[in-house]
Amino acid sequence: MSFIAPNFRHPEQGANGLGLRRSDYEGALSTLCAGCGHDSVSAAIVQACFEMDVEPHRVGKFSGIGCSSKTPNYFLNHSHGFNSVHGRMPSVATGAILGNRDLLYIGISGDGDTASIGMGQFIHAARRNLDMLYLVENNGCYGLTKGQDSATADLGSVSKTGVATELYGLDLCALALQSGASLVGRSFSGDKSQLVQLLKTAIAHRGFAFLDVISPCVTFNNTPASTKSYDYAREHIDVAGALDFVPHQSAIEIDYAEGEVQKVHLHDGSELLLEKVGKDAGALDDKTAALAAMNRAQDAGRMLTGLLYLDTELPDLHTVNRTVATPLNQLGQDELFPGLDALEQINAEQS
Repeated sequence: MSFIAPNFRHPEQGANGLGLRRSDYEGALSTLCAGCGHDSVSAAIVQACFEMDVEPHRVGKFSGIGCSSKTPNYFLNHSHGFNSVHGRMPSVATGAILGNRDLLYIGISGDGDTASIGMGQFIHAARRNLDMLYLVENNGCYGLTKGQDSATADLGSVSKTGVATELYGLDLCALALQSGASLVGRSFSGDKSQLVQLLKTAIAHRGFAFLDVISPCVTFNNTPASTKSYDYAREHIDVAGALDFVPHQSAIEIDYAEGEVQKVHLHDGSELLLEKVGKDAGALDDKTAALAAMNRAQDAGRMLTGLLYLDTELPDLHTVNRTVATPLNQLGQDELFPGLDALEQINAEQS
């Protein structure tokens, strides 16, 4: 059951470049537990889309089953949506992406929905480099069915049951990276400033943008000994680097030596101080360095957050399949069924 949000808003609420207000990006009132990290993720998505002037009616939202999969109802009320069965969100999203390449696609999943029943579909969505934002709200448990440990629960983590997890937890960022995702990042639902910037980067990215967001379950997995709790996350976060999203503008070009600091004037009138590091620093497109950094953080009992990997050159599914520029759902009868002559021509080319 959902509840309708009130229409009253502050009269001086600002508008974005489309003339839309932040309230135009909201959804129904949440029915999740008070304090659930998932609501913070929804708020961050609303903020990111508002600031990026995203047209809500040009967004497609997809989800599976679980507490996380309820959240698309809580943001972008004027967008398209499809709530699929457990673990099958990627295949439904694949069909939509192939049918209409002109929309922005956001898939919301959970650690149970992705790391267990949906693992196969998740891996193949990543290796196909689907042009979508795939976000996992990761709380280490099945919150919708009384808090059983999920496949991402860390070894030794203790939920409300009082029993320590005896199995190793899956690192979804490492799996996404090794499966072929072209953008991989991790954040914490309680770190809105970082999460909003990561969301903007993922939305602007062409290809499979995977974000693993640690989102504590306040009912079943927010105990002091849980590695997915609010307190543990705040105490053990290890930020990979400061992140800011800069929208596309005319290029600003500078040239300065390693070790020097350079002041740059940005399009909005602000200034940025850049310091060029040495050649030994790891690059964002270095898979080996990204995996090594994640492993070091894990061995130290910490969670590495931020933008962990980015490849802007990897072709997405449309490029690989040589899909026509016109969305398939807009093609007419003649283009979809060109006749026997066209088929014979194709067969002749293959012989």
